[in-house]
Parts: sequence; structure tokens; C-alpha cells
Amino acid sequence: MASKQGTYAEASIRVLKGLEPVKQRPGMYTRTESPLHIVQEVIDNAADEALAGQGQRIAVTLHADGSVSVDDDGRGIPFGLHPEERVPVVEIVFTRLHAGGKFDKGGGGAYSFSGGLHGVGVSVTNALSKRLQVSVWRDGQVATLAFGGGDVIERLVLRKATGSERRHGTSIRVWPDPKYFDSAELPRPDLLHLLRSKAVLMPGVTVTLTTEKSGRNEHDVQTWKYDGGLRDYLMQSLVADPVIPLFEGAQFAGAAETENFAEGEGASWCVAFTDEGQTLRESYVNLIPTVAGGTHEAGLKDGLFSAIKGFIELHALLPKGVKLMPEDVFSRASFVLSAKVLDPQFQGQIKERLNSRDALRLVATYVRPAIELWLNQHVEHGRKLAELVIRQAQTRQRASLKVEKRKGSGVAVLPGKLTDCESRDLAFNEVFLVEGDSAGGSAKMGRNKETQAVLPLRGKVLNAWEVERDRLFANNEIHDISVAIGIDPHGRTDTPDFSGLRYGKVCILSDADVDGSHIQVLLLTLFFRHFPQLIERGHVFVAKPPLYRIDAPARGKRPAAKIYALDDGELAAALDKLRNEGAREGSWTISRFKGLGEMNAEQLWDTTLNPDTRRLLPVSFAVLGFEATTDSMTRLMGKGEAAARRELMELRGDAVEVDV
Repeated sequence: MASKQGTYAEASIRVLKGLEPVKQRPGMYTRTESPLHIVQEVIDNAADEALAGQGQRIAVTLHADGSVSVDDDGRGIPFGLHPEERVPVVEIVFTRLHAGGKFDKGGGGAYSFSGGLHGVGVSVTNALSKRLQVSVWRDGQVATLAFGGGDVIERLVLRKATGSERRHGTSIRVWPDPKYFDSAELPRPDLLHLLRSKAVLMPGVTVTLTTEKSGRNEHDVQTWKYDGGLRDYLMQSLVADPVIPLFEGAQFAGAAETENFAEGEGASWCVAFTDEGQTLRESYVNLIPTVAGGTHEAGLKDGLFSAIKGFIELHALLPKGVKLMPEDVFSRASFVLSAKVLDPQFQGQIKERLNSRDALRLVATYVRPAIELWLNQHVEHGRKLAELVIRQAQTRQRASLKVEKRKGSGVAVLPGKLTDCESRDLAFNEVFLVEGDSAGGSAKMGRNKETQAVLPLRGKVLNAWEVERDRLFANNEIHDISVAIGIDPHGRTDTPDFSGLRYGKVCILSDADVDGSHIQVLLLTLFFRHFPQLIERGHVFVAKPPLYRIDAPARGKRPAAKIYALDDGELAAALDKLRNEGAREGSWTISRFKGLGEMNAEQLWDTTLNPDTRRLLPVSFAVLGFEATTDSMTRLMGKGEAAARRELMELRGDAVEVDV
């Protein structure tokens, strides 16, 4: 007898409350290899107090029972009742997602600059811990409370501070719950690196790590306090000696510069160029380590490249036939970069990568003139650096030529409408399949002609799901796509010749409306059906241009800005953010892009083409698997599947918002 399937009804929908989403899907909020990140959230809060000039000490203790405590001498978390929620603030901080003191970035905000942004920090720590104890010293009082599994198990107790307790600050002790992590052990090297870097980035702040010995009344203590800052840290960490003296500097916006950047925004940096050995690259935003880089690193790269390229051209040092690329400058650069950004936008909850577009311009604006001045003051060092950069470019070009020779002579004639790029290096080359000639014109003008090619497509591409492979080239658009990328159509089990591949990234670029989505689906159908190994090898991407542009007025410390939104959801979120920052209702202007052709070249570069600020999604069938993806595509694109599509539309049609 067949088993009875569960009923799908109103009661089937479960609403997760409080910290339940974190417990259900911890990987969405933190790294689950170890509890390091949930402990780092507590350390980051202590560091934010020091960044705000309110603390001089951060003490971390690894207890013998597996718990970790973090103690600081900051202002202490407020423990009075929240004016709206009527619950102690310290309780709200640890039990509510998206609650914190770091959203208000205006002049009266408690934290003008902080690593905290999303407001999920220590509440995630609490949710994934068996027990969490909090003690706060503030206003001559001591407040204590405790949580278990994210819930309050010991209510807030207040008492008057006496004797040595007359201090200010917060102490938090955490017992991470092992069931949420692959390993309950904190990776000690990563923790040491984290604490050491905090000391480097906060001159005058003492950071200590105390390790208790199990079964003995003994402990080890390590202390960090750097007076030399970034320079000392970089020199101690480098494996090879720099070929030229270190380039270091720092600059932050003053009150007179607030038209471009908020007061206090800027960066400090230290850069070393080595001829061999492994490079060291570390970046931070408001003391948060961004291990995956982001737009502030892109700004450093852009500033260094522009200045060094200008120096080489000024002194006529570039040999004939050599073309410089940013990676030629950056490949042998080691650096430590610390940026201060008023309202940092991170990718994901664990803050590994900075996405703020303004950060690229911020860092580049300050780095470029500083290194231009340094090079002109140290011409001999500049010439040595130029030699290193030119050697890197020559090595790259030689490697590219070797790839070119393997292609053979039987290369088809490239389509006339293809605007090709100059480089032949697959690591950098990318081609954009663009909807329409007008958008293709903007893309051609806005692209980086060194590495980006553009192939405009006329009209909608043929639905190739049921087209025989030997009949594909009867369609001019499909013929041009195949010839341009240098790969012939093939099946899943075939072994196509990838030596002819001309681009490392094949990017679908269509309008952000319904027609654009249709063209995107038709191209994905073509690649999945007839170029599956191009997808499997990670060469196919979808570009996500914005649908809206918001011209926002100046508000608080924030200057006037252009904000781009991908869809209606992002538009609503951006407007809410403007209201929170003090912008008057209706003071902004919203423009809707009817198509890519309406964007000028600069806008298209900033939002969709620039590798440092664009949104480019990799295409993969790894999540569903090849067979399940094939079944779904057959139902959507097969000519004999009208009944299945009708059933799908009847079941799910109400969930789709169609923009017609």
C-alpha cells in the first residue's frame, strides 16, 4: 500500500520566530567549521568600542572547560529599558536579530564607524551557544544575566558597584554548542592572527590572550601592543625582503571634504613589492578582517596601477609591444590595508568581502596621489619598481603566446559584429552577449577594451532545446556565439577541444525586465543543451544590471549619491535606508531603466561591467544535478510540454510578479 503523502495546507507554513532561523540554518549566519566566527563577533564588539575611542583593553580567555570569555573597558552595553520595546537593551542585543547600536550612522550615532552593520552579530553567538553569561559595569552599577540556547535563563540583576568593581566595560563568557559545528575546537592560529591584527590596527590598545591549563591552576598569557602599526606588522610577516622601501600612508576625509566622502572616512596602508616568495595580503574595514577582499582592495589596486603606469609612461620606460594590466602591478604586491567606511555593505552575514561601491573610489582617490608623489620623490626606487612590473607583464604575455600557438591555424572567421578585446589571456578575458545593438553600443564604449569583448545579439535567440546539433549553425546568432567563444556544440559525454576557447568568462547581459529575462533563459537553454561542459567548467555567467537608479540628497554625514537597485525589493530597502539616514520623504529621484540602451557608458561600467563593483552570477547545475535540471528544462522549454507548463502556471502563477 502506498504511503500517504502529507497535506499541503495553511498549517503547513511554519513561521520561525526569534533566533529559530539561526538554529535551523546556522550556515546562513556564520561559518560552521568551528566556533571561531561566533567568538569573533564578541571580539569585534569590543574592538568597535576601541575604534570609537572608548576603550584601551581587550582581554580574551580560553577557559579549561571549553568556554571563551571576552572582557573590555568600553562604555558597557546599556541595560535600561528600550524606549519602544520596554525590555532591557542588553537582553534585546543578545536575543533579537537585526538589533544593535550601529545602524545610526549620523552625527549623533553611538558608533560613527564600526564593523557591525547587519545587526545579527552577538545574537547569532547566543543562538549557537549552550550558555552565555553577560556582566556589564556602567554608571556605578553592575548588571548580570545569562542565556541558554538563545533564551534568557537568568533574568537581569542590578546591584551597586563596590571597590574594584567601580569600572566600565563588558565581559561576555560563551559556551559554544558543539552540535552546530564540525569541530568544537577553536583554530588557535586563526585566533592568534585575529587578535594580533586587532592590536596592529588599533595603536595604543592592548590585546591579551590567556589560556587556562586543564586540571592545574596555571595559565599562559600572550600580549600584543604595536606602536609601529602596519609597517611593523608587514615587515614581520614578509617572507622575502622588499625590492624597494615600503610605501605607506594614511588619509582621512576632513570636515571640508564632505562633498565627496563622509568626515572621517579614508584608509591607512602599507605596501611592499617583493621579487619572489609568497605575497601577504590583508585588508580590514573598521577593524573587521575581509579575507575575501572587496571594493577597498580594488581601490588600492586601481590607485597603485594608475600611478605606476603613469610613472612608466612619463619616463618612457615601457618596451615596445608590452601592455600593462593591473595584475602586473598587483601580482608581486604585499599589503596591509585598513579602511574606515561610514556605512560598510558586506557580502553575507560573515562579512568576508566588502561590497560598498564608494569604497573603491574612496581608497583609490587617496592612494593614487600619495604614490604619485612618492614615486616622483624617489625616482630610482620608481625605476626599480617599473622594472619589476614590466617583467611581470612580459612573463604574462609570453604565457599567453604559448596558449595561442596551441590553437592551430584552422580558426573560423570571427563575426563582424564582435568587438574583440586585445588580451589573449583566458584568466582575464570575458565576452558579453548583449541584447540589442543600442545596448551593445553602450557596452562597447564602457568596457575595458583590454579584457572585455562585446557581441551584440539581434532579437531573441532561437529556442535550441529540441534543435538537432547539425542544424544549429543555420541560425546566425548561434553560429556567431559558437565561433566567437571558440568552442563547438557538444553533448554532456563528449570531449570537446577546449584549446580554442577564447574567453574565460562568457557573460549573458540582458535587460532587467521580462523580455531580458526571456532572452537570458533562451541563452541558458542553448548553453545547457549544446555547450554543457562550458557550464560545468565554470565559464558561463549571468550579469545582473540594475532596474532602478536613485539620486539621493545629502543626509547627515553622507554626501549626495547615486544608488542602484537590482529590483523592487532592493529599491524598497534602499529607500528605507535613506529614511533612516535622515533623508526627507520624496527628496530623492527614482529613474527606471527601460533597457541597457538607456544607460550611458559610464553607468554601464559602474553597475555591470566593472569587475570590482558588478554583480556577476556563475551558472551551475551542481545544486539540482544534471538529470533534475534536464527534467526542469524539458518542462519549461520543450514544445510538447504545454500541459506541464499550464499545470506549473496554475500552481505557481500567483507567486510571480510580471512586469508588462
